[in-house]
Amino acid sequence: MLSRRQALSLLTATASVPLLGSRASAQTYPARPIKLVVPFPPGGVNDTVGRPWAEKMREPLGSIVIENVGGAGGGVGSAAVARAAPDGYTLLLAPEATLLVTPISSKHPTYDWKSYEPVASLVKSAVGFVAHPSAPFRTLQELAALAKSKSANLSYATPGVGTSNHLVVELFKSLIGAPDLQHVPYRGAGPALNDLIGGQVQLGTVVVTGHVLELHRAKRLHLFAVSSPARLQAAPDVPTAAEEGFPSLVWVGFHGIFAPAKTSSAIVNRLAEASHAAMADKGLQKFFLDSGLEPELESTPEGVRRTLAEEVERWTPVIKGLGLQVD
Repeated sequence: MLSRRQALSLLTATASVPLLGSRASAQTYPARPIKLVVPFPPGGVNDTVGRPWAEKMREPLGSIVIENVGGAGGGVGSAAVARAAPDGYTLLLAPEATLLVTPISSKHPTYDWKSYEPVASLVKSAVGFVAHPSAPFRTLQELAALAKSKSANLSYATPGVGTSNHLVVELFKSLIGAPDLQHVPYRGAGPALNDLIGGQVQLGTVVVTGHVLELHRAKRLHLFAVSSPARLQAAPDVPTAAEEGFPSLVWVGFHGIFAPAKTSSAIVNRLAEASHAAMADKGLQKFFLDSGLEPELESTPEGVRRTLAEEVERWTPVIKGLGLQVD
């Protein structure tokens, strides 16, 4: 029989095995390339954010391979990451709206914000109202007047159902009383922009990026309002929706990195520290600012979690009041 001292020693050693295993795992992480899922097709803001960030992460973490998984307004790729093994080798780069709007407005959500361990917020972004140059409106007020006309027959393009772009226009519709403004969802910002440039659709909302600003400056698209509370540093000529007479039409979302729920805190903290170092790069900061995005330099996992909880509480009654449905 074991003595009392021997039994206690054995119990202590056994209890320490998982902890030691966790420490060893964190110390050797990452031992292979990390997959970063972007839940939209190539060509949108998430690529604009994710690709240069992943490049800066190569030095501390090694290779990060981006995989674009479009569909359902970001829902397909986001759900896939929620189901992935919580080992730090599958991450999600998603806008705030994908974790809020889609789950709240779905009858049968396959994930929600609690399906993930937040790592870091990388940038804040605003939604822009854009039009084909031939569109019969140049301002948000002109669009409102036309949208309220029963003969307007207007539709608007977005990167998908349940995106911030979709939510912003639904808010706009509720403010002006124009329920007939029809939504045309695409599988991402790239396809939506292509049809806007080609004139297949005259109105759209997209997150403002460097590519959108280039199209605006080249007069291939007309960016005529943004959802931020102040004009964007990269687009000082574009008024805010508030300046156009819609003070409650404000949305500023963030794009962040998330790991599947139950990923160890050691791995999450390792990722967060590496991201913080990457975001300190002045060249990366300038790139984001020039693209109409605001870098998040002091983000922490706890801060992102707190922000998400607050935003869920804030937007749930709004989304339900709009009757927004994604399925």
